[in-house]
Amino acid sequence: MQKKVILAGRRSVVPDFKELFRYKDLFWTLSWRDFRVRYAQTAIGLIWAILQPVVTIAILAVVFGRFVGVKTPVPYLLFTVSGMAIWTYFSYVLANSGSSIIAAQEMVKKIYFPRLIIPLSKAVVGLIDLAIVLLILVFLMLFYRVMPSVHMWAAPLFVLLTMIAALGAGIWLSALTVRFRDFQHVTPFIVQIGLYVTPIAYPAEFAMKSLPGWAAQLYYLNPMAGIIQGFRWSLFGGMPPDGYFWISVIMVFVIFISSLFYFRKIEDEMADFV
Repeated sequence: MQKKVILAGRRSVVPDFKELFRYKDLFWTLSWRDFRVRYAQTAIGLIWAILQPVVTIAILAVVFGRFVGVKTPVPYLLFTVSGMAIWTYFSYVLANSGSSIIAAQEMVKKIYFPRLIIPLSKAVVGLIDLAIVLLILVFLMLFYRVMPSVHMWAAPLFVLLTMIAALGAGIWLSALTVRFRDFQHVTPFIVQIGLYVTPIAYPAEFAMKSLPGWAAQLYYLNPMAGIIQGFRWSLFGGMPPDGYFWISVIMVFVIFISSLFYFRKIEDEMADFV
């Protein structure tokens, strides 16, 4: 009788995107489940999605607009909401992706599927929060009679960069949290600190004036610093993003690509760690 020899294939160091596509139904199921938990099965889910950014914007407006007296090229409230729109999506994906593998540990232990689907599914529900704040932004632009600039065509590109940055940071945290549970407590702290070190309630130039040249480069290692600056330029015009902006863009892709490699590296061991 002829013997069959099965040779193990070399394990890919990058995610199998064809396999991810085959599991697209599971991806949409997880996204729908998160949507129902966040909105459909709560008494004030949608109201909270509106109330949370509104309260945050109000606090920032009082602290920076009234007390600090930050000067902005457009009405301060409009300026803050434009930054908050981008940050809301990034912070949601970051916060929910971080503990996503741990939260789904029973499923991870019992069945096989590409684990990357879990943090990726968080990015879909976050689009609802993004849409809500963008609607508030449109309303304020109409209220203040501020016309979009001729660079409006670039706004979707900055939204896309935000999605890539959020996914990259979220995938990194989801993988790190599996190995090091302390990251469950670190993630909310990162989101809280990021709200103030990112130019949401103040122009990037406001921070740059207080920093030496070497620190300015470090400031733009925060990918959201350049993205928010570029998003505002696409909406309101003014000075185009400077050379530091490209530091943030490079960081977006460095974080995203490296997150895919690291996630793939520990993916097969996740069931053991959780």
